[in-house]
Amino acid sequence: MRKNPITRLIGAAAMGAAAMTLVTGPVLAKTELTVYTAVEAEDLKRYAAAFNEDYPDIEIKWVRDSTGIVTAKLLAEKNNPQADVVWGLAATSLLLMKGEGMLEPYAPNGLENLDAKFRDSDNPPYWTGMDAWVASVCFNTVEGKKYNLPVPSSWKDLTKAVYKGHVAMPNPNSSGTGFLDVSSWLQIFGEKGGWAFMDDLHKNISHYTHSGSKPCKQAAAGEIPIGVSFAFRGAKSKAAGAPLEIVVPSEGIGWDMEATAIIRGTEKLDAVKKLVDWTITEKANRLYNQGYAVVAIPGLAKPVKYFPAGITEAMIDNDFEFAARNRNRILTEWQSRYDSKSEPKK
Repeated sequence: MRKNPITRLIGAAAMGAAAMTLVTGPVLAKTELTVYTAVEAEDLKRYAAAFNEDYPDIEIKWVRDSTGIVTAKLLAEKNNPQADVVWGLAATSLLLMKGEGMLEPYAPNGLENLDAKFRDSDNPPYWTGMDAWVASVCFNTVEGKKYNLPVPSSWKDLTKAVYKGHVAMPNPNSSGTGFLDVSSWLQIFGEKGGWAFMDDLHKNISHYTHSGSKPCKQAAAGEIPIGVSFAFRGAKSKAAGAPLEIVVPSEGIGWDMEATAIIRGTEKLDAVKKLVDWTITEKANRLYNQGYAVVAIPGLAKPVKYFPAGITEAMIDNDFEFAARNRNRILTEWQSRYDSKSEPKK
C-alpha cells in the first residue's frame, strides 16, 4: 500500500527532528559541577570563563564564602556531601578533611610540574595547591602621621600602647588569613607565648573582620591606620595609589596556600577530573598570578609591583599538620577570648 504524499512528508519531518535531536542533544547538554570555594568573588567569573574556553560542556555552580564558613559547611555535610569539588580553599582545611576521610585521591595530569610544596604528600595526592598567600601588616602612612604612630617592624610592636584602637585583623573562625596568623603565632612564640601575645594584641584591636583582605582594604581607605592582612592585597592597594607601607614583621610570617580537592562520593567523577586537571595547568596558574604573587608552577609568576622584598625568606617553616590537627581547639579558644570585638556577620 502506497503512502500518500502528506503522510510521507510528515514521516520525513519526524525523522529529521529525531536526527536533529541526536545531533544537537549531546552538544546542548552540560554537566553541572557544584564547586565550593573561598576565592575572592571578583576572580570567580574569570576562572569559570577561562575553564569554559576549554570545556564548554561543563558548567560551574559556585558556592562561595570565607574560608572558615566554607570549611564548616563542608564538615557539616560530611555524611551527605553537596559539593563535587573544592577549587580554592586553604590547604590546612583540606588536610582536616583528608583526616576525616572526605576527599578522593587523584593525581591530575601535569602533577610533576608543581613545586613539591604545592601537593599533598600521599601518592596519589588528596589535594593540589594553586597559589600561596602570606601575612603582612598594611600601614597607612597618612593616618599614621595623623595619630603620631611609628611604623611597626615586628608583631610584638603591635602590642605597644601607642597602637590602642588602631589595629584591625581577620577573625580566624571566618578567614583563612586570620587562621594562618593565629596558627603561625602559636608556632613562632610557642603555645603559652602565642596566647599571651594575642591577649596583649587584643587590647589594641579596634575590630576583627570576617574577610582576610578587608583589614588592608580598610587601611588603604584610611578607615583604620593598621590592617593585619596579606601581602598581595597590600601591594595591589599601593599600586592603586593607597598611601601604604607593607610591613613584613621581623619574627617571621605565616602563610597558607589555596588548593583543590575532589569530594569523595561525587557522582560526576569524570567531569571533576577534567576540572582538577585544568586547575594545575599553566593557563590556570597564570590566572592565579593575577591575584597572588606565588603560584604552584615554579618560575611562572610575574613580579608584582610593591610586593615586599625578602618575603620568601620571612615565611616560617609552617607546620600544616599542626594547624590542621589543632584547628578546632585553636578556634574554640580564640572565640572564647576575643570574639567580643568581631564585626557582625552579614
